[in-house]
Amino acid sequence: MAAQQHPAVPDPAAPGPSAPGPSASGPEAPPTPGGDEGYARGLGGRQVQMIAIGGAIGTGLFLGAGTAIHRAGPSLLLCYAVAGAVVFCIMRALGELLTYRPVSGSFAEYAREFLGPFAGFATGWTYWLMWVVTGMAEVTAAAVYIHYWAPAVPQWASALLFLLLLYAANLISVQLFGEIEFWFSLVKVTAIVGMILIGVGVLTLGLGKAADTASVSHLWADGGLFPAGVGSSLMTLQIVLFAYLGVELVGVTAGESRDPQRTLPRAINTLPLRIGVFYIGALLVILSLVSWREFQPGVSPFVAVFGRVGIPAAGGIVNFVVLTAALSSCNSGMYSTGRMLRDLALKGQAPGAVTRLNARRTPAAAVTVSALLMGVGVLLNYTAPAKAFLYITSVATVAAIWTWSVVLVCQLRYRSAYRAGRLPAPTFRAPGSPWTGWAALGFLALVTVLIGIDREARVGLYVFPAWLLLLTGGYAVLRRRNPAAVAAHGEQRSALLGET
Repeated sequence: MAAQQHPAVPDPAAPGPSAPGPSASGPEAPPTPGGDEGYARGLGGRQVQMIAIGGAIGTGLFLGAGTAIHRAGPSLLLCYAVAGAVVFCIMRALGELLTYRPVSGSFAEYAREFLGPFAGFATGWTYWLMWVVTGMAEVTAAAVYIHYWAPAVPQWASALLFLLLLYAANLISVQLFGEIEFWFSLVKVTAIVGMILIGVGVLTLGLGKAADTASVSHLWADGGLFPAGVGSSLMTLQIVLFAYLGVELVGVTAGESRDPQRTLPRAINTLPLRIGVFYIGALLVILSLVSWREFQPGVSPFVAVFGRVGIPAAGGIVNFVVLTAALSSCNSGMYSTGRMLRDLALKGQAPGAVTRLNARRTPAAAVTVSALLMGVGVLLNYTAPAKAFLYITSVATVAAIWTWSVVLVCQLRYRSAYRAGRLPAPTFRAPGSPWTGWAALGFLALVTVLIGIDREARVGLYVFPAWLLLLTGGYAVLRRRNPAAVAAHGEQRSALLGET
């Protein structure tokens, strides 16, 4: 198929979608070839930028860093830097695909096109699972944080209230979702920047109670850069990678961004700065103010440092920030699961009832199903032991590794197709490709092996094969019930890639 025959990406400035208007009473027509699924393009550049920033800052940093510092010491800085470089390579590969065809289905849609219908089916459902599971943990964590101020309020009541509020916000409009996420992200960004500035003040001006012991020499004086050995540092990569989970959310916003060809590359290109400031910068200051030996698993390093500096109400401040991070993650999860589930339904790979849009052009039915399952997670986590959160993060990380690997492989296939003249060239190219793509895939494979070695984290590797087996059975049923749709996707892929 010649490149000029491929459907062009729609002009973001063009008026309204060509697809039938939103309906609150029945399934939508299939999306147009250009990728317009009937959504309102209501996310502006300011909101997309903050969604991208917020996706890179979550409870993985605010809480998980304590366990990682305890295991790896100062070498955690290198772990975050290396993993951050890999994540940037993944995001640039995703950016190349997004500017080629900005669609809300994103990862699943590219998997269908470049790897086949089953890959799209498995990727869509796996990304949906990742955010449902993460939402279960985050909304429960938010209820736990409320106990700091209101210990008499039952945990289930707080969790239910948060879930209902975020559910309502996601139903009202994508603009409201974007605005809520904007302010959630602003709180997190302000807290980290403030912490860095305070830390620099302690180190340079001798401010606060920690000034007598604060020193950058903590980075090498307490056992060296690798105090527990290189092996222990490598074992923290699962925690580090989980902290970056969510950066790919910018890809899900493609179908609702007002100007995806411009706003998405900008959001992706700021990722190195975000990683350098919010992860490397924050941890550099924390590890300089307090010796790594004083951090304990399960305790936020931010709480520990603020307490040592002597800031009034330090615990309350950090608890509010961590609460915001949990709600932000749950909010993002509800948004992304709704879009991904509807995309699957539009392709005949999920019940058709969840294709319905409400009057405000949000996927109300798909969001409702996802929210109900997150609610089941609240009930399960209410009586679960503390390690339930570790198990959940392990499952989510393995699902993220699958998604990111699919993005990289699809970009490599797309690159081969446009170089052969079968598809149009991207306007936003991934630098260093294909070598950076292969290196990133190798890194993800290494982390998968390390997860298998970690006795507590390997539960994700037990769950995932069972999940793939379930998906295989579901896909077999789909092929029997709707063979025409499966065949159509296969023929489209073969034509695009020049296969027979």
